[in-house]
Amino acid sequence: MKRSEVDRSKLSPMMQQYMEIKDKYEDCIIFFRLGDFYEMFFDDAILTSRILELTLTGKQAGLDERVPMCGIPHHAYASYVDELIDKGYKVAICEQLEDPKEVKGMVKRDVIQVVTKGTRIDANIDSKSNNYIANIYNFNYCFGISYADVSTGDIYATLVEGESDKLLKEIAKLGFREVIVNNTIDREIVDKLRTNLECLVTIEKEELEDDDYSYIYKDIEDVRIVKTLKHLLYYIIETKKGDMHHLQPCSVYKSSMYLEFDSNTKKNLELVETIRNRERQYSLLWLLDKCKTAMGSRYLKNSILNPLTDKKSIEKRYDMVSLLSTEFILRDDLIKALNNIYDLERLVGRITYGNLNAKDLLQLKTSLKELPIISNILKELNFSKKINTFDEVYSLLEKSIAEDAPFTLHEGHLIKEGYNTELDELKKISSGSKDFILELEQTEKEKTGIKNLKVGFNKVFGYYIEVSKGQCNLVKDEFGYERRQTLSNCERFTTPLLKEKENIILGAEEKIISLEYKLFMDIREVIKRYVSDLQKTAKIISEIDMLQSFSIVSDLYKFTRPKLVNDNTIKLIGCRHPVVEQVMKDKYIPNDVVMDKATSILLITGPNMAGKSTYMRQTAITVIMAQMGCFVPCEEAILPIFDKIFTRIGASDDLVSGESTFMVEMKEANFAISDATENSLILFDELGRGTATYDGIALAQAILEYIHDKIKAKTMFSTHYHELTTLEKDLKHLKNVHVSAIEENGKVTFLHKVKPGAVDKSYGIHVASLAKLPSSLIERATDILNIYEKKSIKKEVFTQTSLFELEEDELTNKPNEIEEKIKSINPLEMTPMEALNYLYDLKKDIKDKK
Repeated sequence: MKRSEVDRSKLSPMMQQYMEIKDKYEDCIIFFRLGDFYEMFFDDAILTSRILELTLTGKQAGLDERVPMCGIPHHAYASYVDELIDKGYKVAICEQLEDPKEVKGMVKRDVIQVVTKGTRIDANIDSKSNNYIANIYNFNYCFGISYADVSTGDIYATLVEGESDKLLKEIAKLGFREVIVNNTIDREIVDKLRTNLECLVTIEKEELEDDDYSYIYKDIEDVRIVKTLKHLLYYIIETKKGDMHHLQPCSVYKSSMYLEFDSNTKKNLELVETIRNRERQYSLLWLLDKCKTAMGSRYLKNSILNPLTDKKSIEKRYDMVSLLSTEFILRDDLIKALNNIYDLERLVGRITYGNLNAKDLLQLKTSLKELPIISNILKELNFSKKINTFDEVYSLLEKSIAEDAPFTLHEGHLIKEGYNTELDELKKISSGSKDFILELEQTEKEKTGIKNLKVGFNKVFGYYIEVSKGQCNLVKDEFGYERRQTLSNCERFTTPLLKEKENIILGAEEKIISLEYKLFMDIREVIKRYVSDLQKTAKIISEIDMLQSFSIVSDLYKFTRPKLVNDNTIKLIGCRHPVVEQVMKDKYIPNDVVMDKATSILLITGPNMAGKSTYMRQTAITVIMAQMGCFVPCEEAILPIFDKIFTRIGASDDLVSGESTFMVEMKEANFAISDATENSLILFDELGRGTATYDGIALAQAILEYIHDKIKAKTMFSTHYHELTTLEKDLKHLKNVHVSAIEENGKVTFLHKVKPGAVDKSYGIHVASLAKLPSSLIERATDILNIYEKKSIKKEVFTQTSLFELEEDELTNKPNEIEEKIKSINPLEMTPMEALNYLYDLKKDIKDKK
């Protein structure tokens, strides 16, 4: 039965209430509170029962047939919500807004929050990563992007100029799970967000008009960013339906403030997760994260993805890392204190929003206790930022919150004795009455002679005297017992005195629970006044935690402080790949990377498996670490500050958009040469291998020439096209280097050492033999190779104006039309895509003439 097919006039009042609420939240699964359960109905029930493997039942709702229904216990709903959210659904939590005991007729219900991928604020989200929700606002000529971590209150915004590809690259790099778009957005962008980037996308046209949150954008002058923020805030406020004043003033940033790279570079360099398993272990983040707080780990991850470009800020971080390594006793004291700091940012979020418990306040108290120690250490280290110690908040929590307080807020036992006089009086009454109950049991045993008589309690019947069936004959009228409940093995009774005490005890306990909850909420309101200062302190602790982690790894792995220069010189002596060095069993072979002012391109040749890709990756990782403010895995490091990194490492198809390896290569090459500047770093690993050999050589040479003459960016270009090594004669800023190998008795040994000059052999068949292909296959491949080498009568011609190899007999003939066409072009004025199209046309002409 579908909801849309139902005759609503026949529905029961409760089901009509459900239908009205569901109408407002069509795109959500409604968790509808009925007593101790959350129930789902109609399509929601069918869908949820399948996903969560729940039993699908039915409910009488006034119709001829039962409506589909499934349910979960309200106290265990979090894990079910998690599973639905992870699968890309939204869940609307619909609560009873009144106490059923105090209401006649229908209990009021409404949605108190919508839980989505990007708006979670509970304790179940990954503590070491931010959980951002983003929005895109289409201004037709540019895009506004803003994003917030609702759990911490951080908000950022920027503008993206240009085509949608640039926008999507920015979204992909930041790794958003949920994106809100305005209603004028191109449908193609929405489709790519959903399919290629696996984002939960919601189209929303409304903007926030509530001035209550204007502090978030009041200092921003750009009206486009303000409009973008209001669009995001509307969705967040409407979704969470609670106090969101822990959201902080927005940080507006420009791309030039950080070292730019896209999601391909993030993936290729395995900065935060590995390519193979998509796990944190064995990534750069895994290696560098010696942080003691969840906040520090998040700050570190953001720093890896957003290295700085401001030299002064980077040098400040170097100074602190160096000082922490020198003052190692202070560093040890700092680490001990940080070990006791909980996640202040997310604690503050829950305190403001209201979904906190007593354990959260105890964690806050434990954290605040360490702040005076950290404050003193930062003063001794002359750290540029100071923290508040919140002595008054600590004192309040120390006096008020019971150390063994439960997780729930409606069971009592939240508040310490001595904090509130009225509460202490009620507890005395309750305690005295409970002592009376124990005494009553003993008195009744003696009076009646019933040895197994006991006084018990349950929520339905209250306090009772229980007598087993075998001894019920001993109950006499003069005892004044009134039968309350009959069970199979016993009878339960009450007496006028027991009723009287029951009223006193239960009345006192109800008042205690109610008063404790009120006192707890009052304490929360006091702490809310300190939210902004607590967030500032949390940010400082995050930063110092990351810097102590840098200090630890620098000492542990023998990293060195880089020297930043302005003359575009790279000099990395004894450079290592920091992760590979730690995980490999054999001794790591370090290599030098030297590119002076006169060298912009390193053309790297050498056999497969020799270490060309690792050599390039370790250079990029060293640059990223240096601009994060971390020491680097080198004996000596001199570096400029780069503005962008571009990488094309490894072959991969883009199956979702139906693009081949070669097309992906060409698109990424085009992205690099279109956006790169003289201050960029470009890494191309075997570019052009995805097409025919001569096409690949032609394109590779054209790209190298274009970068050399027009962009002048520092570039590392590895290749198996040994013909390209002759370019060193024509391109004065290009140098050949090779990864060496030794061949002895038909066996090859990789030395993993980078040396000057070119190599003219690929050792491909040797690598195949190392992979243990059948020996007969290897022998046959060797024979075929020898035949090709003997047949080869070709003579390579590599100049700035020719992209192709000509046969010897062609050189003696008169130029034909094709040759004239080739002479008429200038590769230096062509993009790679233009060169590819031109080449395609030439081949077509030759084919037509045949």
